[in-house]
Amino acid sequence: MPEHLAEVRGRKLELITRTEAAVKDRLTKEITWWDHRAEELKLQEQAGKPNAKLNSGEARKRADLLQGRLEKRLDDLKLEAQISPLPPVVLGGMLVVPIGLIKAMTGQTSTTPTLPADTQISAARARAIIMDIERQLGFDPTDREFEKLGYDVESRVPGTGKLRFIEVKGRVAGAPTITVTRNEILFSLNKPEDFILAIVEFIDATNHKVHYLRQPFQREPDFNAVTVDYDFAGLLARAGTPR
Repeated sequence: MPEHLAEVRGRKLELITRTEAAVKDRLTKEITWWDHRAEELKLQEQAGKPNAKLNSGEARKRADLLQGRLEKRLDDLKLEAQISPLPPVVLGGMLVVPIGLIKAMTGQTSTTPTLPADTQISAARARAIIMDIERQLGFDPTDREFEKLGYDVESRVPGTGKLRFIEVKGRVAGAPTITVTRNEILFSLNKPEDFILAIVEFIDATNHKVHYLRQPFQREPDFNAVTVDYDFAGLLARAGTPR
């Protein structure tokens, strides 16, 4: 929220400043002109040469109306500059219970290692792994998964202001495909130098391998496509180590 607020406030205040300057310039010129015109008409009236179409009182009234408009417009712009965020609203919550705990509570026993399924749990685990790797590489990662931006992790390059946009996919070793959304593909094509497809390959319950693939997609999906399946082995063959 603070980053978004700062971005919006900076852009909005810049626009308000330009608008305020333009309003002052235009209305002040009009007010000055009508003030001068009112004095001219007043002198003519005192000399016994009144203007049949416009008198000094009417000219003065127009100047006063413009002054009122100027003050009201400047007050409105001051109100627009008072930008603050609304309180956050909690939309929902989730309780994650380890499968091992459930089995222990229900008396179940199993010697078979449990592989992470293709669920939100494995996705969260994969993102945590990638964020840890990004920190080890010297970057500053932020989880953006729930914002639906076309990537999962935004990783800042210290001292440069540049960002790495990382889409994270966690899959069990030997899986046939990886599913990618249309939005993710389009974002990668718009940011080819900064986009990374990070694949976390789960070997078993405790072991995994991480692969980084740059420029993973070569063309836009069909217009009506919502998701696209890519060959898992083919993507791994093109990927490299995290860097």
